[in-house]
Amino acid sequence: MNNILFIDKPSGMTSFDVIRELRKKLKIRKMGHAGTLDPLATGLLIIALESATKEISNYMNLPKEYEVLIEFGKTSDSYDADGEIKETGNLKEVARKDFEELLKDFIGEIDQIPPAFSAKRIKGQRAYDLARKGFKFDLKPNKVRIFSMEILDWKWPTVSLRVKCGKGTYIRSLAHDLGQRLGCGGYVKTLRRTAIGEFSVLGAQKLDNI
Repeated sequence: MNNILFIDKPSGMTSFDVIRELRKKLKIRKMGHAGTLDPLATGLLIIALESATKEISNYMNLPKEYEVLIEFGKTSDSYDADGEIKETGNLKEVARKDFEELLKDFIGEIDQIPPAFSAKRIKGQRAYDLARKGFKFDLKPNKVRIFSMEILDWKWPTVSLRVKCGKGTYIRSLAHDLGQRLGCGGYVKTLRRTAIGEFSVLGAQKLDNI
């Protein structure tokens, strides 16, 4: 475990920004991370150093846990608060019990389309690069697994959830899809990864403290 770092990523940085900063601090070039976090997101980022990079897939395949704040009645082109946000005008009152029933439809293995602003490749180019240039394209759905979802705070039209999911799940897409099912739109306001497998963000270090 000596060559593994557990970092509490701050908002506003990409996962590679963290690696770039660590390379400067530690004077080590060979690094990799286990599971990308969006710039908006905070929380646990596992960094492998030198020989430990060979084992990075073991961490990437572990289940993830997130705490996400979703606002309904609005949409974002990036599916989160970093994008262009628009009111849909379709916001309606939703009872908590009805929302809990809706969540059950997303538990288990589901088909999920990644956001246009994602690192997916289309003919060799990153989807987010094409999206920023205004190109229209379709991404194929992926099979992902949602283990559980729990309401942490209910203040409609904002809802805070704890989501436990498998590899490759986009929480931004989950928020978007919930909004589509409700007919009012939805996007991620804040997102924090709290655990990867048995590893908790409570044991992670702030980047400034490295």
